[in-house]
Amino acid sequence: MFDICHWTNEPETWLAEADRLRVITDRHSDFWRHTHDGAERHSGHFFGARVTSGFTAQVRVVARCKNQGDYAGLMVLLDGQHWLRAGIGYFDETPQLLSVLTLGRSDLALGMPLGEREDLWLRITLTQGTLRVQASLDGQRWPLLRLASLPAAAEYRVGPVCGTPERGGMEVAFSDFSLQPPLQRGLADLS
Repeated sequence: MFDICHWTNEPETWLAEADRLRVITDRHSDFWRHTHDGAERHSGHFFGARVTSGFTAQVRVVARCKNQGDYAGLMVLLDGQHWLRAGIGYFDETPQLLSVLTLGRSDLALGMPLGEREDLWLRITLTQGTLRVQASLDGQRWPLLRLASLPAAAEYRVGPVCGTPERGGMEVAFSDFSLQPPLQRGLADLS
């Protein structure tokens, strides 16, 4: 499935196989826009596929986030000012489940601490301008992480994302990437 994806900020070292994408992050790679410190960065590694209608995207992520700001996950990008990324991130001295929504300015929403865990599954569904973000620790049970909105657009890009704003060299593996029509499930449905 990775054959339909294209890089925004291609990392120096990466390998795409039929069912797996491996990346080693470059130094100072990040997606972040106008927050408390005024930072504006659009240098993160994003391997996105173009979509023109609603979708459900899913991926498994394995990453050892160990420095402040390290992250790896799934992203939906409209343009440089409108996007969402979710996944594993290092914050408050521990890996956490987190999401960042950018509508001109980035926010940060923390899910739960992940402890020593280095892998999880992510799912994002877009229907009628609403993003449903889910994360799973086992690939079977899919609790809600976030509901958010992006402006309507003729085209979005969706796919794996990773970055290390304070360093380089984080190894990330993405697998089981899929892109399909939007799942039609209620918010309480954890399947």
